[in-house]
Amino acid sequence: MRSENHAPIAPLVQARGLHYTYPDGTSALRGIDLEIHRGDYVAIIGENGSGKTTLVKHFNGLLKSTEGNVSVMGIDTRNATIAELSTRVGYVFQNPDDQICTSRVEEEVAFGAKNLGLPRDEIVRRSEKAMKETGIYHLKDQHPLYLGKGERQRVAVASILAMQPEVLIVDEPTTGQDRRQSRQMMDMIGQLYSQGYTVIIITHDMRLVADYAKRVVVLCNGKVLFDGSPADAFSRPETIKESALQPPQITQLAQMLRDFGFPPDILNAEQMYVAFKGIYARSRGI
Repeated sequence: MRSENHAPIAPLVQARGLHYTYPDGTSALRGIDLEIHRGDYVAIIGENGSGKTTLVKHFNGLLKSTEGNVSVMGIDTRNATIAELSTRVGYVFQNPDDQICTSRVEEEVAFGAKNLGLPRDEIVRRSEKAMKETGIYHLKDQHPLYLGKGERQRVAVASILAMQPEVLIVDEPTTGQDRRQSRQMMDMIGQLYSQGYTVIIITHDMRLVADYAKRVVVLCNGKVLFDGSPADAFSRPETIKESALQPPQITQLAQMLRDFGFPPDILNAEQMYVAFKGIYARSRGI
């Protein structure tokens, strides 16, 4: 990526030759090269065991590379603490209960900022802002564990936002939620993206990838199989099949109708409608 004056823009996160082997000998990452730039909205996808969560845990220091390196805003993560990196890259676990450790929402949201040693008025300011951004300010006196899954997820997101990272990672943001709750969660993440956060999500829901992500990174057996736009990714069924995933149903339908003139990279109903109108008009000579 380059700026308007054509000077190279350094990535926020950069992995070079990244390998990671777990203590039991499992090789989870095998030579990952990847850059995350400011303004990215990236979906990392792949079957279970492909290395998705292992990869992003290197971005905030939860894991240290076996070989190769990861840098965050120019800092080599091997030489940085999790606390130092958490102010740059925030990570929301798949299960928000793994992060919740206090008895009031307001205290939970303030927990990370408090551990940064900030002045009390700054902690309060950040916490209130984060709760308002995530739509949970009215729940500030509730016990987090008594809330629904979607609300607990928002509490976890707010606690990360209070530390003011530039990159927000959300692991499986819609797990255990119905369709309405999933949309609400993704819309909230979309709003945070529009406010300037760089977003990385891990998800198995290809419909959400198609509707929200601007970029897709497909992992398979610890390697990057594809890195590009959702339209490009889903228009390559052989690549998606290799990763044991399937494109959104509407994309699959368009690909089945390819012989009738439907493009293979349709991602949503609006695009399908536009394609249908064009094909119909051409068939009528309009």
